[in-house]
Amino acid sequence: MVRRLQTVGRWPSGAGAPRTQADRPSDDGRRASTGPLLATLALALALGGCSTIANMPSTMVDDSASAASPANLASLTEVLAKNPNDPQAYNMRGSVLGQSGRYQEALADFDKAIAIDPNYAQAYANRALARRQTGQIDLALADYERALQIDPGYAVAYVGRGMTYRDKGELLRALQDFNKAIQIRPDNAQAYYNRGLLYQSQRQHQYAIDDFSTAIGLSHQQAEPFIARALSYLAAGDAKAAAGDLDDAVEVEPENVQAWTSRGLAYERLNDKEKAAGSYARALALRQGYGPAVAGFKRVGGEPGKSYTTFN
Repeated sequence: MVRRLQTVGRWPSGAGAPRTQADRPSDDGRRASTGPLLATLALALALGGCSTIANMPSTMVDDSASAASPANLASLTEVLAKNPNDPQAYNMRGSVLGQSGRYQEALADFDKAIAIDPNYAQAYANRALARRQTGQIDLALADYERALQIDPGYAVAYVGRGMTYRDKGELLRALQDFNKAIQIRPDNAQAYYNRGLLYQSQRQHQYAIDDFSTAIGLSHQQAEPFIARALSYLAAGDAKAAAGDLDDAVEVEPENVQAWTSRGLAYERLNDKEKAAGSYARALALRQGYGPAVAGFKRVGGEPGKSYTTFN
């Protein structure tokens, strides 16, 4: 279904939350169902008073962090020593370098892949993501444009270009690209997730919930869609549904600080101070001094050093 954004108040600036290492190039380009492009968007929702959790990093990961290991880099470098004109090997090594945050080296490998094969759409898309990570938004857009000229059916490039338009605050163009990606690949979880974030940023929470639900159904091993859907449930006044999603989020990713912090907020809304304090405490154990968790722990009367029941 293609939906239109309904303008609610003023359009946000489109500036994303700080990106993480998880927002990284892919080593297999179009062969992956969700592709090389990962989502970030500041979630500044009006959840009410001091309970608002803003600027939560929102990423989706569907490959292993071990892909960026030194052993893999060494192996790919060895391959390139034997095959110095292999564009796929450069693209793969660039992806691994990007996963480890070594963006300048990644860009050099993508440049080399494209120099060898100027029609390598996956390398353009991966280079676009690395450029986006380093703040080169216009150059990133140009690379996505080139990737789509080469392959007009490349859904992950539409998702990436949509995220880049979002970075520029051009949310209607971003929505159009996410719609196009979904039309091409109805199984693309990232397209639904990112479109959900756009609806959520405009407080169209039922549309957002629908899209997050689809993303979860397609790729249920990431915490971020559960967190995002929970925030929309909270904004819609359904704290019980939000708590259920956040139970799932912390089960999927037990070390996700945002999941535990959001779970604390959900149980705080349900007036379950034991689980709320326990959730905030878990977040603080993972990241000392994390502001939203510190504030929540104080609100519910948390006592440092006390053991809390987080599940029953």
